[in-house]
Amino acid sequence: MKSPLQAMRDLLAEDKRFKLEAYQFIREALQYSHENSPTDESYGPSDSRHVTGQQLSESCRLYAIDQYGYLAKMVLGSWGIRSTSDFGDLVYNLIRIEQMRKSDTDRREDFDEVYSFDDAFEPEFELVTKDED
Repeated sequence: MKSPLQAMRDLLAEDKRFKLEAYQFIREALQYSHENSPTDESYGPSDSRHVTGQQLSESCRLYAIDQYGYLAKMVLGSWGIRSTSDFGDLVYNLIRIEQMRKSDTDRREDFDEVYSFDDAFEPEFELVTKDED
């Protein structure tokens, strides 16, 4: 049986699309998702540690903005991440080398086209008007 380190080295040699930082980012974004998940019923049971592909994609977006601000899209791109489908490829590569797990209902396609990278990392400005006295 391969060590986790050797499995990751082999994965990086086999699939050259993504840098090691991309895999580290996915794991950190999953942790971010667990730490920041809402407790309402629309998200699922609060004691559940399961995160869907769509939820992880959104957590990746929020975590990237939190960590890299306006540079988020550029930083992710430098690691080979250019779409939510890439998040899915990263996750399923990690599942294949037994560094992540999936449920019976999870599918690789759950990550496809969750949002557009062209818009997802743009700053949102709110126009505030000053009340006149």
